[in-house]
Amino acid sequence: MNHRKIFFWSITVALAGFLFGFDTVVISGADLSLQELWPRGELFHGVVVMASALWGTVVGALLGGIPTDKWGRKKTLIWIGVFYFVSAVGSALAKDPWVFAVFRFIGGLAVGASTIAAPALISEIAPADRRGRLVALYQFNIVFGILVAFLSNFLLKDFGAEPWRWMIGAEALPAFLYTLMVFTVPESPRWLLVKKHDRAAAAATLRQIDPTANPEVEMQRIIADHAEADQTETIFVPKYRKPLMLAFFIAFFNQFSGINAFLYYAPRIFQDAGLDESSALLSSVGIGIANLIFTLLGLSLIDKLGRRQLMYIGSVGYIISLSLVALAFAMEWKGMAVPGFLFLFIAAHAIGQGAVIWVFIAEIFPNHLRASGQAFGSSVHWWLAALIPSLMPVMISSIGITTVFVGFAAMMVLQLLWVWKMMPETKGVSLEDLEKQMTK
Repeated sequence: MNHRKIFFWSITVALAGFLFGFDTVVISGADLSLQELWPRGELFHGVVVMASALWGTVVGALLGGIPTDKWGRKKTLIWIGVFYFVSAVGSALAKDPWVFAVFRFIGGLAVGASTIAAPALISEIAPADRRGRLVALYQFNIVFGILVAFLSNFLLKDFGAEPWRWMIGAEALPAFLYTLMVFTVPESPRWLLVKKHDRAAAAATLRQIDPTANPEVEMQRIIADHAEADQTETIFVPKYRKPLMLAFFIAFFNQFSGINAFLYYAPRIFQDAGLDESSALLSSVGIGIANLIFTLLGLSLIDKLGRRQLMYIGSVGYIISLSLVALAFAMEWKGMAVPGFLFLFIAAHAIGQGAVIWVFIAEIFPNHLRASGQAFGSSVHWWLAALIPSLMPVMISSIGITTVFVGFAAMMVLQLLWVWKMMPETKGVSLEDLEKQMTK
């Protein structure tokens, strides 16, 4: 097994996650500046200006399975890089909130599609015993992108007459480099076999993955699995109810932890806790560092402890940290209390849901329905990721920030019960064997 080459391909594909993380969080540094520049009210600011990219992710997630299956994982990833580049440049130059929203929407399309194409390609070239940590490289790159975005926002906060333009435009450089790099990655051998019916290209890729193995043996196994499947069925037939519900609930609980709402409005939340603007931005950088460190820990444990154990750890951490944040706001504790509790929150997310979600969704659907299954799970994730941050400014002003965090904590109690009663372990099982388990 050529582990070095597989790792290089996986990290290259996973750089789509870096752009995902950067694109999602970079807007937080521009939040208050954009509200002052285009003062149209809290609802307009939340839904149109701040969440325009998130609405794009909904569409990208819903439709991303189509090019991923029709054109292939690799070609889709190349176009994703192009969309990121266009979005960064266009958003930075926008003179009107609607033009800004359109270009941010284009970036959102790339984010949504990347949550399908990138994990699908990595899961289909990775050996079963390393699949968890290799697919989780996508999540690692998401949090690395988040950290770089927070750091970039802090460094550019006084740059030029309108610093927010430089903050958002900075994404263009990594987007351009990523687009060039993804040309070096091979196409998924499973896609080449079952979608394009190109045995020669599939065999060539399998030889690169494992030069010591006979590619014919692996191809026969993939073809046999494909032959058993009904190619006219969809993920909504009764026998796929189990993976469908698993994908729905892991995505549902991911967003009802409040993670995207927090990442989008971290500087504002810190300022509500009593920090000045500079300290709030610097605390956001600290959040990015904590996210990266605990994602690395989750990455190292996902194939040892398994997906389910990490979800247990994350759920308990969520409940404790979110309850403490709510208490801190209720008791009006100023200073570093809220940032400290939110550091614990981000650690719980990174080691649990953050490390697990994209790995788990990429594993539980059969080969011939993987892209559409991931599109379903990803679209649930992004519908909620768009809705909750869109309403965050209104919720904070209407029901209060304490009540918001109490609600998130309550949802994480339900997640803990779901993990206990419903979530299976997928560690170390081949994709073909997982398919049989999920359709029993």
